[in-house]
Amino acid sequence: MSLRPLPARAPAALLREAKPLKALFGEARRLDRLQQLVESQLQPAAREHCHVASWREGSLLLIVTDGHWATRLRYQQRRLQRQLQNMEEFTSLSRILFKVQPPETPRHKPGPSPELSMRAAGNIQETARGITDPKLKAALERLASHAKPAAED
Repeated sequence: MSLRPLPARAPAALLREAKPLKALFGEARRLDRLQQLVESQLQPAAREHCHVASWREGSLLLIVTDGHWATRLRYQQRRLQRQLQNMEEFTSLSRILFKVQPPETPRHKPGPSPELSMRAAGNIQETARGITDPKLKAALERLASHAKPAAED
């Protein structure tokens, strides 16, 4: 008896058919729709700084990129709430909450270290000769040993 693998299916089909994925996909689409509605009522400059996090039991939670934008949006909160309540999706809106959450900054990827010229290495070696602390002297000598000869044309 051989075990045959199931035929491959398109990711979109899996999202529509698998119950947990289907629920997750539906929630993502719902939040995307709510995001569009909220953005339609925000000033163009504020749109990129404000994202819908959740909408349940009359409470809308918006994530804002920094305190400056949170303050600006709090000043506009009543107007925004009235405008959203006029939309079918937000008729039961009773409050808007703002949470400041700065976007994640990309981690610095270590790149190639800068090359040490022979001249700089010579200066470091000269400095090391005048140092009496053995650990510091050894560290400077190790550093100087990383010099690369200049490429000749």
